[in-house]
Amino acid sequence: MEYLLPIHILAGIIALLASAFAICSEKGKKIHITAGRTYFWGMAGIFLTALPMSIITSNVFLFLIAFFSFYLAFAGRRFAQNRKGIASIVDWIAVGFMIAAGLGMWVLAVLYSIENNSQYITLTVFGFLAIVLGYTDYKAYRRQEATGKKRIARHLSNMMGGTIAVVTAVLVVNVNMESQWLPWVLPTLLITPVIIYWNWKVMK
Repeated sequence: MEYLLPIHILAGIIALLASAFAICSEKGKKIHITAGRTYFWGMAGIFLTALPMSIITSNVFLFLIAFFSFYLAFAGRRFAQNRKGIASIVDWIAVGFMIAAGLGMWVLAVLYSIENNSQYITLTVFGFLAIVLGYTDYKAYRRQEATGKKRIARHLSNMMGGTIAVVTAVLVVNVNMESQWLPWVLPTLLITPVIIYWNWKVMK
């Protein structure tokens, strides 16, 4: 843990800063592409350190969140790269993991609810998002419709979803709130309307 945690934090800082550059830069330009690539590898670093940390600490919650967060960055990058909308085996496997993670969150939410652990609220919300986003991507792959504006919309939704995950981690670590679940859900509640608005602008 003493080696994994500093790397995990550094990867989070890189991902957060890179996402800010990607959001603020002009889409399609070199700085946007470089920032997006850096963001992805930052998220990969978070994922690759979160998995062993969750196993070492027997933290199923962190294990599921790791898959949820990394899928968003992975799928966002895939939609940016794949202009033909034809899914590869890796895409299908990733979608399967995302939906499975969502179902796992719901199962854990039931257990937490029985134990009066308020984090069942977080798991319920994130589980719903994992299943909805995973199924939405599944439909886009199956129908091979992730081209043109729809491809950009899927890229945007997933990348911004991953950004929410990073912002959430920063908030949870640095801000104390009375309700344990609130800092986990607050960034989603605040940023999701922005994602919906940007999707509307892209698709109109």
